[in-house]
Amino acid sequence: MVVASAPTQDGGLHQPAKPTQFMRQSPINFFGSITELPATPLFGTDGIRGRVGELLSAPLALQVGFWAGQVLRQQTHNRGPVLLGQDSRNSGNMLAMALSAGLTAAGLEVWYLGLCPTPGVAYLTSTSEAIGGVMISASHNPPEDNGIKFFGSEGTKLPSDVQQQIEAALRGQANFPVSFGNCGQHHHRCELVEDYAQSLHRPLLPTLNLEGMRIVLDLAWGAAVHLAPKVFRQMGAEVICLHDQPDGHQINVNCGSTHLGRLQQAVLETKADMGFAFDGDADRVLAVDSQGRAVDGDYILYFWGQTLSQAGQLPENLIISTVMANLGFERAWQQKGGQLTRTAVGDQHVHAEMKRTGAMLGGEQSGHILCHHYAMTGDGLLTALHIAALVKRSGVTLATLVDESFQTYPQLLRNVRVEDVNRRRNWKQCEPLINAIQEAETEMGDQGRILVRASGTEPVIRVMVEAIRNELANLWADRLVSVVQHHLAV
Repeated sequence: MVVASAPTQDGGLHQPAKPTQFMRQSPINFFGSITELPATPLFGTDGIRGRVGELLSAPLALQVGFWAGQVLRQQTHNRGPVLLGQDSRNSGNMLAMALSAGLTAAGLEVWYLGLCPTPGVAYLTSTSEAIGGVMISASHNPPEDNGIKFFGSEGTKLPSDVQQQIEAALRGQANFPVSFGNCGQHHHRCELVEDYAQSLHRPLLPTLNLEGMRIVLDLAWGAAVHLAPKVFRQMGAEVICLHDQPDGHQINVNCGSTHLGRLQQAVLETKADMGFAFDGDADRVLAVDSQGRAVDGDYILYFWGQTLSQAGQLPENLIISTVMANLGFERAWQQKGGQLTRTAVGDQHVHAEMKRTGAMLGGEQSGHILCHHYAMTGDGLLTALHIAALVKRSGVTLATLVDESFQTYPQLLRNVRVEDVNRRRNWKQCEPLINAIQEAETEMGDQGRILVRASGTEPVIRVMVEAIRNELANLWADRLVSVVQHHLAV
């Protein structure tokens, strides 16, 4: 076939554009300059996350999209789309559109889902022909933060080596052939979110419903404001909603899973059976019982673990949790004949250990719960529905289940802001802090434990002290926080 060349204004011939092969040279070859990248890794425990206008910008998102597209294309021969969702943050549209521009420039199709919980992006990626998924969200962080979180074709987070390839390309450190010229298309596919909604109650209906239950939902002005009330009402529950509009100015502000006060008050005022609080992207959830008491991820794992164990669906009665899991939970589960394996903080560590051991249930005290019978990622809506369902099936209240479970050890978590990233990441080189930790551990013995770590999502060092008595926990928490403030936060 012969393709005719078009005449130009000067009488010459304009040749049809052809895809071009480039070798990667610098991070500004194609799209102009971007903010200087930090010396520390871009990808943290949950994708790329930071303050909008400082780390995160449209030029950076454009570059991330382009080089992620190039790497994803190398990972598979499939030419499926990339699914893209976001929470309600004001910066979400900017970052999503810039990221989409980069992905389409890399020759990929983008299916834009709009407002969608993170687990919705993961689920739809895993059940479609997509080669990957992206969520624009900073989870439970404040409105001024945002993030870019990638999923592979199976709906799980990208392996660290793939993230490292993307980052190396961004930094001009990866030389590989780049296809540039065949652009993809951006398609609005918001209707797909309904497929995710239907998947949430499919394992429960029609054999079990939530009729007769009054449930309060705190939606944190975030990604679940439309979906959560609908799926709970479809299950038959009477639903009372808090913070139920997509509001990027207020997402996570004094509400949601990190601030339970308003939900506790509403449950008591409305005489509800229980309440659930989600974070901004709805991948985690905490509960409140009818007495207004917080029911965290440890209790959720305990209750769900019992239900799965009784059904013969919990291999070796094994639950995977993290170093943050309360000693009271661990010892109560062991008394039930169960096993608890701890990992580092972060759902990716929990998922990796679940995959290694074949465990079907795992999660974090913060409410990020993974049940591989139903999903490969943490899902706040799914978890809340199953906890409400097991309460209904038990014939007693959530408060009764709490009373009959276990007593937690007093556990204090203090966050100390440390702006200097090198001091924060290298806190183990601070000799006064190491000495203070060793002294606390020696003094408490088997009556408590200490956990100090740098957050992977916020500029803070977290100090956790757990002890058999409140006064003991307070004593050592105060001392350790003082050392961090004096030697690292200056």
